[in-house]
Amino acid sequence: MDLRPEEITGIIKNRIRNFSRRAEHSEVGTVVSIGDGIARIYGLDNCMSGELLEFENGVYAMAMNLEEKFVAAVMLGSDSDIREGDTVKATGSVVSVPVGEAVLGRVVNALGQPIDGKGEIYTSERSPIERPAYGIITRKSVSVPLQTGIKAIDSMVPIGRGQRELIIGDRQTGKTAIALDTIINQHDKNVLCVYVAIGQKSSTVANVVETLRQNNALDYTVVVAATASELAPLQYISPYTGVAIAEYFLRQGKDVLCIYDDLSKHAVAYRTLSLLLKRPPGREAYPGDVFYLHSRLLERACRLSPDYGGGSITALPIIETQAGDVSAYIPTNVISITDGQVFLETDLFNSGIRPAVNPGISVSRVGGSAQIKAMKKVAGSLKLTYSQYRELQSFSQFGSDLDRDTKERLALGERVVEVLKQDRNSPVDVADQVMIIYAVTNGYLENVEVADVKEYERDLAAFAADNKPEIHDKIHADGILDEETEAMLKALLDEFTKKFVSQHS
Repeated sequence: MDLRPEEITGIIKNRIRNFSRRAEHSEVGTVVSIGDGIARIYGLDNCMSGELLEFENGVYAMAMNLEEKFVAAVMLGSDSDIREGDTVKATGSVVSVPVGEAVLGRVVNALGQPIDGKGEIYTSERSPIERPAYGIITRKSVSVPLQTGIKAIDSMVPIGRGQRELIIGDRQTGKTAIALDTIINQHDKNVLCVYVAIGQKSSTVANVVETLRQNNALDYTVVVAATASELAPLQYISPYTGVAIAEYFLRQGKDVLCIYDDLSKHAVAYRTLSLLLKRPPGREAYPGDVFYLHSRLLERACRLSPDYGGGSITALPIIETQAGDVSAYIPTNVISITDGQVFLETDLFNSGIRPAVNPGISVSRVGGSAQIKAMKKVAGSLKLTYSQYRELQSFSQFGSDLDRDTKERLALGERVVEVLKQDRNSPVDVADQVMIIYAVTNGYLENVEVADVKEYERDLAAFAADNKPEIHDKIHADGILDEETEAMLKALLDEFTKKFVSQHS
């Protein structure tokens, strides 16, 4: 193409006019050593703690140890193609994950990348995984219930929105089942859920996702998975990824439920990292800041006052014990951070009492303020009755000659235990819980055989829905059991119990 001299002159003038002397600046270091997922890098003088570093081949790492001349970084991907002398670029930002409405219903890894085969997640906002917890002034006390749908928990160890309630017990005692039931029960309750799977088998995570999908709970849930086959750094950051996603919704004024399954494996992953980074080991080879590891995570659970949006994050961390030893290092750490614990006992689980909640050790320190008044009224003596039954049961097996009072207490205790039994993935509406607990604590079940209690409960819920739906409506609307509603409930129970006993006699 022929250009006239004046056209060439115009092009040159335009280039000069738009010329910018702005230079791109990035800090670059050199890999000194690499191995066991730890890279030692020289030359990153201005590197931040927790900063994201990028290698030549596109793999990322997170800066952990900032030494005088070197930076020790943990790999967030494979280190097989990285060699000594490779260059590393500092990104200038700490590790962050995509947050927003688009992550709901998705399964992501610890970096917020989708792993469910449903395509990319498009969000306009990213959030750092580590950030300070909200201060005291911004918070409000726990006063709104978070219904789990589990009778043994909602009646004896109630949980409120913004609370941190530990689920603790040996392996295979139903800890994850309680967490999933709680997620399933949030359907139509305007509570979003984040489930973090730490160090679990991929098949276990797939089963969890399938359970949520079958119960129509996946639409309002985010699953963050760092499976057992993944690197220890990814297992370490996964719960912080989960709470960063939850905090986005908190800032929107929404209520969020966060489940960390489980923090025992999280502590082990952090111990692995710390030993590879040559940090000094302490008790059981855990580093000295292992308490801070979990406290800074769980302190981010809170309920904000209306002036600051009014949202909440409720945390249900899970801890696995060895032979029921709650006095071990990590269990005692997390017990002291949380607002109570639900202790699941192996002996109860093996004897068919599920959920296997031990009423003696289980406690909720702040949840009583959030429990609805109707439940507080009917379940006030339930924990004591249950605990007394367990004591009497252990003594009565050694003697056959029992007085009448002991026999009555044992009979009542048997029916209480039967009422509190519950199948997995079948949360119970709070109004139905109030009715059956009122029935058992007020002697309506004394002529009902223990084997028929489950049928009694099921038929009672259906009978009440057909004949006195206003009892349900009143408990749901006001959360109270006033004299008028209680009189209706008594009349309903009298009629139903008489009919049920006559049919089964």
